[in-house]
Amino acid sequence: MKKLTIIFLFVATIVISAVSEAQDIPSSARSRVAISRVKPKLQGELSGAGFNWGTPIFVRIFKKTKELEIWLKDQKNFRLFKTYKICTYGFRSLGPKIRQGDWQAPEGFYYILPRQMNPLSNFHLSFNLGYPNAYDRVHGRTGGALMVHGSCASIGCYAMTDKGIEEIFAIADASLRTGQRFFRVHIFPFRMTDKNMDEHKYSEWYKFWENLKEGYDFFEKNGHNPPNVKVINKRYVFEPS
Repeated sequence: MKKLTIIFLFVATIVISAVSEAQDIPSSARSRVAISRVKPKLQGELSGAGFNWGTPIFVRIFKKTKELEIWLKDQKNFRLFKTYKICTYGFRSLGPKIRQGDWQAPEGFYYILPRQMNPLSNFHLSFNLGYPNAYDRVHGRTGGALMVHGSCASIGCYAMTDKGIEEIFAIADASLRTGQRFFRVHIFPFRMTDKNMDEHKYSEWYKFWENLKEGYDFFEKNGHNPPNVKVINKRYVFEPS
């Protein structure tokens, strides 16, 4: 009897812990309605692609082509699931955000914790990129509240259509509620091929982009597994996650 009681308490602790973690993920009537609206279609697409609802997510953004990619984990590696068109990322062009009010969207390596999900955004739904990250801070970059959000309008965030952000938010929310502790968002000015790098070799940001390319290449050459990213001596450094 004592053994059964211990087992019961152990299982109950796990359930309570899981519920507590789920409650730590922000939610609202708006986000719940949005998720319920897009979930049936997404579940069909996920099933057709061989994924489950709530599988781990990884996001890549490319400024020049205005693309946001959703990658999902398939056993050991990630596979591209869907690509969304970005409406706008503000009035500036390629290059990182440097200071508050420069209307520039960030470039670099970011990660999203549950608390950064915003189901009550002024721009429908959103998640905070976490700018400035460790690299931004060590380089004295300023600003904040840089998002991926809806409403298709921006002066420095990555703005999606409302339909697009509903799907992205739903996929990310499901991943976090299924146990993913955070998800990575890697933001590049363009696809970091040798050809594209050569076309931008005279840019003031070329050295910075060379460092970004190391992370881009790591993902491409290591089975599409995003790296763990550190900042050492004011540079991004990449290692297996």
